Amino acid sequence: MNKFTEYIKNYTENKSVCILGFGREGKATYEILSKYCSPKKIAVADINNIDNLPESVELICGENYQKSLDDFDMVFKSPGIVLEKQPSELKCLITSETQVFFEVYREQIIGITGTKGKSTVTSLIYHILKESGKDCRIAGNIGIPVFDIAESMTDKTTVVCELSCHQLEYMTVSPIDAVFLNLFEEHLDHYGTMERYYNAKKNIYLHQKRDDCLLINSDIAPENSPELLQYIYGISAENAEAEVYVHDGIVKWDYHDDYIIPTDKIKLLGVHNHYNIAVAYFVTAFYVEREEFEKALCTFNPLAHRLEYVNTVNGIRWYDDSISTACATAIEAVKSVPNIATILIGGMDRGIDYTPLVDFLSTADINVVCMESSGKRIYDMFQSKNNVYYVPHLEDAVKLANEITPENHSCVMSPASASYGIFKNFEERGDVFKSLVNALK
Repeated sequence: MNKFTEYIKNYTENKSVCILGFGREGKATYEILSKYCSPKKIAVADINNIDNLPESVELICGENYQKSLDDFDMVFKSPGIVLEKQPSELKCLITSETQVFFEVYREQIIGITGTKGKSTVTSLIYHILKESGKDCRIAGNIGIPVFDIAESMTDKTTVVCELSCHQLEYMTVSPIDAVFLNLFEEHLDHYGTMERYYNAKKNIYLHQKRDDCLLINSDIAPENSPELLQYIYGISAENAEAEVYVHDGIVKWDYHDDYIIPTDKIKLLGVHNHYNIAVAYFVTAFYVEREEFEKALCTFNPLAHRLEYVNTVNGIRWYDDSISTACATAIEAVKSVPNIATILIGGMDRGIDYTPLVDFLSTADINVVCMESSGKRIYDMFQSKNNVYYVPHLEDAVKLANEITPENHSCVMSPASASYGIFKNFEERGDVFKSLVNALK
């Protein structure tokens, strides 16, 4: 046993435990509890039916799956579950994998959150540390539950952890090194207001200790005071007064030599990725030498569905940016893709304000193909512009883009919308897009 397995054993000892949500994280929780713990009772609650669990596990399935939470001492909530009652209204303890893992290892964790770019930054930091020979793990919202890496942890392991707003919403512990990349309208279907969404994200640093470190976009940096952190660094691609400033491919950091990004050697597409590189440069400077950083940076392959080149079909270069769920990411896609002539936008409508995107595209002189419910709203906002189209679904959008995109130009799918209700997730949406493009042959 390592210190985590000892901790989780004592944490659940003689307690009745409910696992709320039985997706990837819920299953990881069950595996750890089954292997190391002796709770008084284990139950699994999920809106869907669950098979292949021992008879000793109580199953609570169906629409009323949250009605009996107070029958348990503690509830491990999965990030995708929206509580019907706030924790303050419940008698049980609401906890999570992330909460428990951070209680044990917070001093070994680099935590990354933000509306956009967090998967790229998390993967890039991990890649640099790994390529430099450091004992490190990657986990969190990137698709690897923290309990999946818990058994392999040592006292010297560094964890690079991507954190979503849902993982952070009820957290009462923060990592020793926190990164808050940016904040844009997102998840308003769940939070209702930007203030509530922002408050969930803030938990990445609200519970830090005075000597911990926070790197935060200078537009949303908190006021520094004796009660807060001693080490708060602002980062920006617009504000030259920020402690870390990236512009024209150069990273400027107070008390450090400028770092010139080797733009001719890296595979990350787009100026917006210079900001992500600057973040990784700052964070990893405490772990590796500059030469090690640059060597690893040049071998980093961009993640799938993030301005990913798909293929050239019928003379058109197609790019998959399915990760895009906000106006800013779609705008950056247009700025980053070479010879762009067409963009596909739209998906689930979560009520965000599309005015910035519509204003930008109105002057971009490219074809705009709108689809699904948010696409219909965006289409209506254009008020009959010649190069703006609406079609119901992604398949129709790809067919139309194939017809209207000139040869030797590019088309990008950057939806600025969620995939839920249409696809399982953004990965499936991207895979379907790739299949549709390749089928055009």
